[in-house]
Amino acid sequence: MMKLDYEKTGGLIPAIVQDALTKNVLMLGYMNQAALEQTLETKLVTFYSRSKERLWTKGETSGNYLELVDLQKDCDEDTLLVLVNPKGPACHKGTGTCFDTENKAGFDLNSLEQIIQARKANKDSTSYTAQLLERGINKVAQKVGEEAIELVIEAKDDNKDLFLGEAADLMYHYLVLLAAKDYQLSDVLAVLEGRQKV
Repeated sequence: MMKLDYEKTGGLIPAIVQDALTKNVLMLGYMNQAALEQTLETKLVTFYSRSKERLWTKGETSGNYLELVDLQKDCDEDTLLVLVNPKGPACHKGTGTCFDTENKAGFDLNSLEQIIQARKANKDSTSYTAQLLERGINKVAQKVGEEAIELVIEAKDDNKDLFLGEAADLMYHYLVLLAAKDYQLSDVLAVLEGRQKV
């Protein structure tokens, strides 16, 4: 069991809830030892409700559960960071967070990879991505080669828009190639991480 300093906080530990995917802070709750134990056992985040004076599993009435991904304690052992996969809005008012903000990630390579995977899974899609994947690995690999050459050509000039456009095309087609081979960007990052000198 995780060692926490409940005495310092009067028996209730602040629990900062963060979306494991978007990294947005969703809400703040409080856990006593029983709430923490139930959270670890059920993998659904449970708090101690100060107003109800009882354990309260987030989503028990709304169905908007917080599925536990990970728990981390702070350096003073008196605060928790609770990483979750939210199943619906985190706030009882129906918003993504209790801070009146949306819970969505900014667009990044992970977002693009998810879009590509969705297009791959939808065989009926008329999207360029689905059609390219349907043409097979040779065509996908050929497109990566073409885009790499076009990027090299644009690198020799000083047209920012054309260079960045070709860089984006190469990045996109590279991710499509990974999807065609049933790999993910995280697989490549793991290789790069393994190459780092300690």
